[in-house]
Amino acid sequence: MLFGIAVVSAQFLSCGGSGDNPAKRMVLRIGTDATYPPFETVDVETGKPSGFDIDLITLVCEVNGWKPEFIVTPFDGMIPGLQGKKYDVAISAMTITPERAAAVDFSEPYYLAGQTIAVPLEENNISKPDDLKGKRVGAQLGTTGEMMAKRIAEAQVFSFDNIGAAFLDMANGHLDAVLNDFPTTRAYIKSHPTAKTVGEILSREQYGIALRKGDTELRIEVNAALAKLKADGRYRQLHIKWFDSSPVGE
Repeated sequence: MLFGIAVVSAQFLSCGGSGDNPAKRMVLRIGTDATYPPFETVDVETGKPSGFDIDLITLVCEVNGWKPEFIVTPFDGMIPGLQGKKYDVAISAMTITPERAAAVDFSEPYYLAGQTIAVPLEENNISKPDDLKGKRVGAQLGTTGEMMAKRIAEAQVFSFDNIGAAFLDMANGHLDAVLNDFPTTRAYIKSHPTAKTVGEILSREQYGIALRKGDTELRIEVNAALAKLKADGRYRQLHIKWFDSSPVGE
């Protein structure tokens, strides 16, 4: 009888929930800042996260047999939350930078983006970073847009918890420009036609899924799933769904 109980207990433990051992993983806890459409936002009807990143990581979970569990968190706290094991991965239109790569590991890149300048519709004197000298520039806290804005000489940089607040402040006349990723800026302008983009794309940035340092097995599984989604066409379908275009390079 005791031997039978031990066997049953061992079988039960082998089917445990999410944890640091991918072999036992059933749930993948995912950190995201759901304020950055079309990559992630909160669906007003369901109250759940929605967007390109959300669909992509859901498909990664589907490939690996995991149940996704989303944890919404501010972007500037994303990496500390990951390091503190509040979630297993983070996906939030996060550019792979040397500074971030020193703190966390990244998956293979899954999206090519870049910074752009947005201005009010009536503004005709701003078209490049040098034109922002002495201007009031909005950006989202902790983003590469904020980093770029702070490198512009004499620019007055105002940082916001979400990029929508920056665009609203500009619409109200409190900012001269907003510096932000092009896909999100384009999506915002499409639904709020109070601004326009000017000039060229200012950078080439690769987005990646962030993981804790040393979580090698999980990174391998995530990368394998991304490769499968690109090979079988599901990534392309997702890209067309959210951006009305095929991925760059096709």
